[in-house]
Amino acid sequence: MTTPNRNHRPKISVVTLGCSKNTVDSEVLLGQLIQGKAHVVDNVDDADIAVINTCGFIEAAKQESIDAILEAVERKNQGSLKKVVVMGCLSERFAKDLAAEITSVDAFFGSHHLAQVVRELGVDYREELLGERQLTTPSHYAYLKISEGCDNPCSFCAIPLMRGLHVSKPFRSILSEARHLASRGVKELILIGQDTTYYGLDLNGERQLDRLLRELSAVDGIEWIRLMYAYPTKFPKSILDVYRDKPTICRYLDIPVQHASDNVLKSMRRGMTNRTLRELLSEIKASVPGIGLRTTLIVGYPGESEEDFERLCEFVEEMKFHRLGVFTYSQEEGTSAYDLGDPISTDVKEERRGRIMELQQHISEERNESLVGTEVRVLIDRPEGDFFVGRTEWDAPEIDQEVYVRSRVELSVGSFVNAKVTHSTEYDLYAESVKRNQ
Repeated sequence: MTTPNRNHRPKISVVTLGCSKNTVDSEVLLGQLIQGKAHVVDNVDDADIAVINTCGFIEAAKQESIDAILEAVERKNQGSLKKVVVMGCLSERFAKDLAAEITSVDAFFGSHHLAQVVRELGVDYREELLGERQLTTPSHYAYLKISEGCDNPCSFCAIPLMRGLHVSKPFRSILSEARHLASRGVKELILIGQDTTYYGLDLNGERQLDRLLRELSAVDGIEWIRLMYAYPTKFPKSILDVYRDKPTICRYLDIPVQHASDNVLKSMRRGMTNRTLRELLSEIKASVPGIGLRTTLIVGYPGESEEDFERLCEFVEEMKFHRLGVFTYSQEEGTSAYDLGDPISTDVKEERRGRIMELQQHISEERNESLVGTEVRVLIDRPEGDFFVGRTEWDAPEIDQEVYVRSRVELSVGSFVNAKVTHSTEYDLYAESVKRNQ
C-alpha cells in the first residue's frame, strides 16, 4: 500500500488568538497534526482549512475572535477555503449562539476537545503525543502549562466558565515536557496556568509549586524559569526560598492584584485587602532582593468611586511595580458581577486607565535611568536593524520591555550576553555588549 502524497492532502492553518495558554493549545494541536502527517501551513492564505483558536476573556478579545471567524468564513464563501473549524474559549462559552449566527462554520469545539478537533481534521488522535508540541514561539523559549482551569471566585472573571475548575498537570508529565523542550534547544521556560500558585492542591491537598520549581531548575539546558499568573490570595511563600536558592529562577513574578481599594476588592471577591496586599508585596521584595514584580489592574469596575480610584493610584505610586498593565472593566455574562451592570462610562474608564499608565510611565522611566551604566544579562530574541534585541530576567516576551544591544560581533538568537546599559527610554534599554556568556 502506498502512502498518500502529502501535497494532495488539504493544507491546514491554525490561527491563534488570546493568551499564552491558547498558544500552548495550538502548539499541541499542531504537534498532533504534524505527527499524523497532515499538511500544515503557516499562512491562512495558503490553506484549504482554517482552524481559529479563539479567546473569550473580555469584550475586545471576543470581538477579535468573531472578526477572525467572519474573515475565514468570507474566504470560504469566496472559495479560497474549503473548511472553517472554530475551537477555544469563545467557542466553549458561546458555541450554540455562534453556530446559529455563523452557519458557514463547519464545526465548533470547546477548550477541552482537542481529540475531537484532531479527528475533525482527518488525523488519528494519539494520546501518547500529549507532551509533543510544534513550537510557534522562537525556539529558545517556550510556554509550559502546569495547570488548567481555576477555582478562584473572582466576580469579574469568566475563565472558570471557559476553562473549568483547577486541574494540576502531574509532576512527571511537566518534567518530561520540560526535558523534551530542553533537548530541542529551549533555554527559557515560562510557567503558565490560570493560577500557578494553586499548583498541586488538587493532587494531594498541598500547594507544591515550590517543589515543582526546584525540580524544573535541575533540568539540563534550562537557564531561565519565569513564573506567570501567580494569584496573591494564599500565596505560597515557600517559593520565595526557591527564588533565593536557585539562580535559574528569574527574579520575576507576575502577580495580578487587580485593585487596591477595599471596597472594590471585596466586591471583586479577591480575598484580600489593601493592607494584606501591601504586606505580601513588601515581604516578597524583602525576601528576594531585586525581584521584578509585574501586575495587572482593572479600572472602571462597577461602583469604583473616584476615592477608590485614588486609592489605587496611591498604591501604584507606593509599590512601584517593574511592569504594569491595565484593563478597563468588561461586563461578562455568567459572572457574579454581571448583575452589577456596567455603570461607569467608557470615557471615564479610559481616562482612569490613562492616568494609571502615566504614573507607571514615570516609575518605569526612573527605574530604567537607574540602570544606565550597569551591566545586565540579556537573552537575545532577534536581530533588528543595527541592534540585537533581547530581554533581561525582569522581562517576559511580548508583554514587557526590551533591550536593544549593539555588538561588534554577530550575536546568535537564543544566546545570552552581558551588556552595559548606555541609555534608556520609558520602556526600553539600550546597551553595548561587553562579553559573551556562552
